[in-house]
Parts: sequence; C-alpha cells; structure tokens
Amino acid sequence: MTRTERTYLDWNATAPLLPAARDAFVAALDLVGNPSSVHGEGRALRMLVEAARRDVAALVNAAPAHVIFTSGATEAANLVLTPHYRMGRTPLAIGHLYASEIEHPAIREGGRFAREAVTSIPVTPAGVVDLDALATLLQNHDKASGLPMVAVMLANNETGIVQPVKAVAEIVRRHGGLLVVDAVQAVGRMPVDIEALDADFLILSSHKLGGPKGAGALVSRGEVLMPVPLIRGGGQEKGHRSGTENPAALAGFAAAARSAADEPAARNSRIAGLRDALEKGMRVATNDVIIHGAEVERVANTSFFSLPGLKSETGQIAFDLEGIALSAGSACSSGKVGQSHVLTAMGFDAALGGLRVSLGPGSTMADVERFLAAFSRVVSRRRAA
Repeated sequence: MTRTERTYLDWNATAPLLPAARDAFVAALDLVGNPSSVHGEGRALRMLVEAARRDVAALVNAAPAHVIFTSGATEAANLVLTPHYRMGRTPLAIGHLYASEIEHPAIREGGRFAREAVTSIPVTPAGVVDLDALATLLQNHDKASGLPMVAVMLANNETGIVQPVKAVAEIVRRHGGLLVVDAVQAVGRMPVDIEALDADFLILSSHKLGGPKGAGALVSRGEVLMPVPLIRGGGQEKGHRSGTENPAALAGFAAAARSAADEPAARNSRIAGLRDALEKGMRVATNDVIIHGAEVERVANTSFFSLPGLKSETGQIAFDLEGIALSAGSACSSGKVGQSHVLTAMGFDAALGGLRVSLGPGSTMADVERFLAAFSRVVSRRRAA
C-alpha cells in the first residue's frame, strides 16, 4: 500500500501542518538575529514574537501580556503545576493539587508537586468530572498547607467529552483555590474564553492546531499571581521562562491560531457531520460497538469506541494495516499501547480496549468511507476468529 492511499484520522495526536503555518515558519527562518538583541535584526524578531503573542492571546480572549511561550503543553503543565507561587514579590504556597482522573499524563503526573500532594478527582460513568466529589475534596482541604489547586481539562483528549469547567470554577472560587485548565484539545473545536471559563491558567499547544511541534503556551488571567519559573537563566518571557524564544515555531503557532479563529462554527459543524456519519456507519456494521461519551457533550471531531473482544493494540495494528491511522488514546507514551486510564476512570473493565478516531479541517467524507470499509473488515475478522 502506498503512502498516498493512507487515511489520517489521528488529528488529536497531532494535526497536519497547515500551509500557512509552514509558510510562516519558513519565512521566519530567514530572519537573522536574537529577539532579545537591541539592534534592528533583533527588533524585527521581537516584533514577530510579540505579534505571535497577540494572535495566540486573541484565540482565548486573553491579554497578550498574559501569554508565556513554552516548548509545548507538557512544559506549560510543569511550569504551572507547582506548590511555589508568588503574589507580586510575596511567596505564596499551594498546598495540594486536585486533578481529575481523566487528565492527560502531563497533568496527572502532578508537575512539581510531590506525589503525596496530588489527589485524583473521580469522574462519573459518563466521563464527566464529579462535581460533588470535587466539592467534598475542597471542603476537606487542609487550609494550613496552602491554597488548593484544581486541574481539569476542557475537552478530554481520548473521548472528546467536554468538561463542566465553569461549574468547576464556581466550586474552586468558593474554596479560594486556583483553577488550571488544559485547553489543548478544545481550542479551535469549541469557544475558549479564559474570562468566561473563570480559569486562572490555560494550557495550549501549537501542533494540535496545525502549527509546528515544539511550541506551546501557558496563558494566565493576570500577572500578579504567577508560578516560580521552571526554567531559569536569561529572564526571557518577562522572567517566567528563560531561554531564547523560537521565532520560527511561534510564527507557525500564530498562523495556526489565526486559522483556528476563522469561522470556527461552520468548520466544526461540517466536522460534526462527518463524525456522526462515521458513528452511524459503525452501528450499522455491528450492534455491539460501544461509543464512549455519545450521550454527553463532546467536541465535534472525536469518536472513541470499543469493540468487545478487540484489544486496543490489536485494533490499532489492524487498522494501520488497512491504511488507517488512528490511535488507542493519548499519543504521549513513546508508542506504548495500554489500557486507557480514561475508560478505567469511567468504570469500564480493564480488559476493554478503546480506539480513537479524530478528524480535522482536512478530513472528508471519503476518509469516513474508507474508515468504515476498513471497520467492516476488522469486524468480520473478529467474528471469524
């Protein structure tokens, strides 16, 4: 099978590089200098970095000054997840991190918190954060240890299920805590507004939007309360993240951000139609397919399904041999395929495997049809086994 015959349905892992992002990236490579230099070449690169900051900020209704560029979402998570904060120049302690059970591993690992200072927030069988459980956890929080921090993603990377972040924020505010929202899978696929969400921090990633890999951002709601830096040195990014900025990657990130902000409703409506057709076709092919999260709100592009008796690794290989690129969940474990912690959190048997189809602006009905043809063949072989 030739490369041109393959069908890419793994946009949640990484989106194909947008032509505009590629052009912006390549053009920036031709600029000479360091964005921290005061000469003309340096100032030109500084203007490019600050323009990128404005574009990324606009995507989530934030102030440009509140955007800290990082090497990606994982670095942003490790920057913000720390017990050490400053309120201006005054140290401020964060006593405990409460993170939902369905968070990306970059969040679940707890960043710079000690393991014993991280507690999981359970989710309901529908895959939604249990608000009553969160309220109880914060009610019992040891205030003497410092403020509580809560981390809840906006859209789950495996199921696509949208989390009730606004309701979470209301609980967090009642208990004087901080709210960190992983918006990596949400931006471009639903409205994301840091003010409307009442979040203290958002985490973003370039390559999920069709920008280059190696760029991300931590977006704060203000500048007074900030984490102690993870990377120290020359004091770039207003002292929050040292190291010379990557202007080429940031130019591509900005181009992807502008594209994501362009007519998102029409784009996502079309993608939702493709996702619905795909799920309808799977149900026609077999009546025992389980589509996780179908009964609650999801982002338009994601379908996470299980076929009883089909392991995740076996299914992923089977579809790959059919020319279909999909995943078994989070693409964050160096190619490892294991039991989905999201399905486990939702109460499913550990033996039940899950496969994720994720679409994007470049997806077509032909992609869906090729997937469904492959799906029917995989189902037939499973029955014959």
